[in-house]
Amino acid sequence: MLFDYQPGRGKDGPGKLLKDYKGYLQTDGYAAYDQFEAREDIVLVGCMAHARRYFEHALENDKVRAEKVLLWMQALYALEREAREKNLSVEDRYLLRQQKARPIMDLLGEWLVEEHSKVLPKSAIGKAIYYLLARYNKIYLYVEDGRLEIDNNPVENAIRPIALGRKNYLFAVRHAGAQRAAIVYSLLGSCKLQGINAHEYVQDVLQRLPDHPINQLKELLPPFWKKSNISPVPEI
Repeated sequence: MLFDYQPGRGKDGPGKLLKDYKGYLQTDGYAAYDQFEAREDIVLVGCMAHARRYFEHALENDKVRAEKVLLWMQALYALEREAREKNLSVEDRYLLRQQKARPIMDLLGEWLVEEHSKVLPKSAIGKAIYYLLARYNKIYLYVEDGRLEIDNNPVENAIRPIALGRKNYLFAVRHAGAQRAAIVYSLLGSCKLQGINAHEYVQDVLQRLPDHPINQLKELLPPFWKKSNISPVPEI
């Protein structure tokens, strides 16, 4: 797991971080990610959760249309829940989506094309329809690959502690401090993914660092870490 800090929200940050990346890139609709459209080695994948929020906000504006889409989305998410509960493999999740999610997505796509010209573009329902229609093909990709998620909520859940922490400690004081925080979050997040006790990991690594060969630092990263026999530092 990698957390990166940038001093601004411009496209330069993602561009620099992902300059050598190849593969799928799942994001929300933020304009800074549009630059990757021109990259042949990156395939942008959309997020259903962000589209769903627009229709939730449009319920008071046009309940009939908004509820229709939300019910389709509810059915799609029910399939994802089924896949998780049954612990389906990538191949079986792909087959489930092809059999049950694809028909729903096709209906949704046809409806968006029919309805977008019938609503006011600046109304809540208009914004919801236009937002989803513009990103429909990117969101549809999850149906075609069992490795992909329907949304990027796993990422948002991973960064929620940062948002909560930021409210508590208020500021990183300097950019360098924020960059160091990103490094710490990356290590702790990786520990969580690896099922490692973060306290034991940090304690062990800090004791080993002074004498550890610099060309073998990779061994201390969470995916490769093996607990040493060094006696723990007694707690005060």
